[in-house]
Amino acid sequence: MVETGVLTVLTTTDSKEKAEALARGAVEARVAACAQISGPVTSVYRWEGEVRAEPEWQVLLKTAAARYDALEAHLRAAHDYDTPEIIATPVVRGGADYLAWVAAEVREGDGGEAGSD
Repeated sequence: MVETGVLTVLTTTDSKEKAEALARGAVEARVAACAQISGPVTSVYRWEGEVRAEPEWQVLLKTAAARYDALEAHLRAAHDYDTPEIIATPVVRGGADYLAWVAAEVREGDGGEAGSD
C-alpha cells in the first residue's frame, strides 16, 4: 500500500445545518482542507437496544494523517451526538498536486493556498 499521508474522515449528523457547521468549523480550524456534504441518507442502526432508521447528512473531510488527532478532537467537541461516527480511511493514491494542497491547507500556522476539492 502506498502512503500518501492524506486521510478521508467521515462523520454524520442529523441536519444539513449541523453538517455545514461541522464542515465549516473544521476547515476554519485548519484541521481539514475541505469537506463535502451528502444527504440526506438513511442510517439504520441499533441504539440503546432499539433498531432505528433516521435521516442523516454525511460529511467527508480531507486531512493530513498528521492532523487526524486534531480533527477528531475538533469533531468530538463540535458534535452533539453521544457517540459520533468518526471513521478515517487512508488515501492510497491521488493527484500529487491535490495531495500537496491538502497537506498545505492543514499545516499548522500556514496560510495555505487557494484550491478546490
